[in-house]
Amino acid sequence: MPARAQTSYRLAPDAVVVTPQGEVLDYIPDDGSVRVMRDRRGRTVLVDDWGQVIGTVTSDRRRAASRDPYAPGNDGFATDGFDNGRTGAVRDYRDPSTGYGADPGFRSVVPPGVERSDLPSGLPQDGFSDGLPPADGLPPADGLPRDENDLAALPPGEPAAEPRLQLPRAAAITRKSSAEITALQVFLDREGFSPGVIDGKTGSNVTKAIEAWQQATGETLDPNNTEDILERLRLNGGLPFTTYTITSADAAGPYVASIPEDYAHKAELPHLSYTSVPEMLGEKFHMDEAYLREMNPGVDFSIPGTIVKVINTGVPKTGKVTKILADKARKQVFAYDESGALIAAYPATIGSSDTPSPSGTVQVDRIALNPGYTYNPKINFKQGNNDKVLTLQPGPNGPVGTVWIALSKPTYGIHGTPDPSKIGKTQSHGCVRLTNWDATELAKMVSVGTVVEFID
Repeated sequence: MPARAQTSYRLAPDAVVVTPQGEVLDYIPDDGSVRVMRDRRGRTVLVDDWGQVIGTVTSDRRRAASRDPYAPGNDGFATDGFDNGRTGAVRDYRDPSTGYGADPGFRSVVPPGVERSDLPSGLPQDGFSDGLPPADGLPPADGLPRDENDLAALPPGEPAAEPRLQLPRAAAITRKSSAEITALQVFLDREGFSPGVIDGKTGSNVTKAIEAWQQATGETLDPNNTEDILERLRLNGGLPFTTYTITSADAAGPYVASIPEDYAHKAELPHLSYTSVPEMLGEKFHMDEAYLREMNPGVDFSIPGTIVKVINTGVPKTGKVTKILADKARKQVFAYDESGALIAAYPATIGSSDTPSPSGTVQVDRIALNPGYTYNPKINFKQGNNDKVLTLQPGPNGPVGTVWIALSKPTYGIHGTPDPSKIGKTQSHGCVRLTNWDATELAKMVSVGTVVEFID
């Protein structure tokens, strides 16, 4: 009989978590945010509330041998990484087409105490998988998953905890090419049900977007029916890919060589702009930067006139949002109009077990575009050795990205991020973090007084 999942755990100091994609997580998921189980081959697996695999626990000394716990020869780890009792563990960045800046109701400076921390960089882009395992709960006989959906999940009789908000379950995605997954992501993005960064990969953000779309439309979307998805794309903006010619302004920037971690060093920069043309284009076209480079091998993005392949994002979602629902368990934000209809949804990083987001209902107090950031160690958090108030200049690589939607609870807000690929995969310190483009789209639809409800 399979072992029951644990709700708390401690890992050995040398333990690492390897995702289904073979990447080593640079963090250990918080106790309480995951469940621990063993699959039928004795491997220790961390899963989220929906039974989706975050990663397999192993020892650091095995990392050199292979980063893929499902690779041949890595069956039956001698150690599962558990502790066994030991403690282990100033350029205007606004898009002129949005019309922002003309409305005096939009302020461009965030007061002290807006965001309480940033997590370390270098976290994986996608540590989740969607769907159910094979019937016997085992990977294929060759030891390799057929795709990232073909992985161990909760054993029979141990269902995942049900979130408060019940949405129509998305169908499991079968083996699909990167281009087919991209088409699905682009369709959802255009519809206002964001999959986060478009990267040609399945993951929990895609699953959540499908479920939200189904909830809003009353339809069932078959993510494996590529012909249907392409037809839907034809009707809402055309093919998922297009081309873009790099302009002289694109190449000129301004750019910075790098963004330092230390806030004192950040405060010395004249702006917190992009570090490269690919980073700027990735955000402009809602793409993962690595995916943009992969689609354009050998291209020099710094040369004006260069034609590159990008995502055809279509027209942003519009409407008037009167209520926002921030679901902590799903890591997703839902936007409703005055009739109560769901019109948009976004993957989000919402609080953590140590510094949770507020509970209950608050309101939008103000909206700041291209915000500066004031760090106050007495209000925010302790960042490095900084013990003085620091003023950080605006820019997409600022701590709150390009948008700050202040809430009526002091120091909390909905905002952008300099790390879009981590949205929905990591934890914040109390605030609600979206990609910059999702935060901008939402900011255009809300107003002062919009209700924001947090649910656990």
